[in-house]
Amino acid sequence: MDTCIFCKIVKGEIPCYKIYENKDVLAFLDIENDVPGHTLIIPKKHLTDLDSCDEKTYQKVLSTAKKLTKHFLFLGFDGVNLVSNCKEASGQIVQHFHIHLFPRKTNDEAKLTMQPAKQKETLETVAKKLRLED
Repeated sequence: MDTCIFCKIVKGEIPCYKIYENKDVLAFLDIENDVPGHTLIIPKKHLTDLDSCDEKTYQKVLSTAKKLTKHFLFLGFDGVNLVSNCKEASGQIVQHFHIHLFPRKTNDEAKLTMQPAKQKETLETVAKKLRLED
């Protein structure tokens, strides 16, 4: 039995406010309605998170994000935030890969903020820990 809420939305078992759809991707309004136009962009096939997403599907989702960004800017928004949480520790609630698109207006007072780290490390130390070489 499929319990993923996004898969149920894709199958039409749960209604949504659809913004865009093609054969691979669905974009619909987030029910939180925290920012007017807050849109979720998901692949139609179930993939748990960004880490489990294959490159081809990721490109389709990101291409949709770009298409919607251009559309929202054309409609009069002044900017867009894109956010994708990967794994529960990052704040991912629904275990189906998705990107949040937040259309923004200048001075809309919406806040997408990070809190200062409790432990400070130098950027040099952090870079050494995280560096990836091909």
